[in-house]
Amino acid sequence: NAAISSCEKGSVWEQAVLLLDAMSQSKIVSDTTTFNAAISACEKGGAWEKVLQLYSVMARRRVESNAITLSAMLSAFEKYGKWEMALRLFSAMAQGAMKLDTIAFNAAVSACEEGGRWQAALQLASMMWQRMVELDTVTFNATISACEKGGKWEEALELFGVMLRGRVEVDTI
Repeated sequence: NAAISSCEKGSVWEQAVLLLDAMSQSKIVSDTTTFNAAISACEKGGAWEKVLQLYSVMARRRVESNAITLSAMLSAFEKYGKWEMALRLFSAMAQGAMKLDTIAFNAAVSACEEGGRWQAALQLASMMWQRMVELDTVTFNATISACEKGGKWEEALELFGVMLRGRVEVDTI
């Protein structure tokens, strides 16, 4: 696990996948942490297709996924323009039993921003509030940006006001 995690930090996703394959060939059991490290390495390296493949392998081997797994997948899809895939995955996650955290929500909100889906971004922010999931600077920035891209300046200003009233750190994005 440590070797694969170091590949993630070194942005060498190919090496992480090779290590995962070598573990399998050596009959070393790969667990959720192992796959999460490999998926995160692929996400950081821009290999979103490999993220899907690794998730498929996890399912075949009956390795349980968790919020870290799915957040890394969401981030990979969002970063590389696969916002529709990110939203489908998030929707499936939201309907399941998994507890969604700020990171997972932020990846979905960012996917909405990328896809010009300002209404969906607002709905996700509202869902976070209802589920008592922390809305942070990333949440507000992505939601405000989605509104801006959709020409919804009044909604963007309202969100900025909520951000200020909630004492959320404001930045220049």
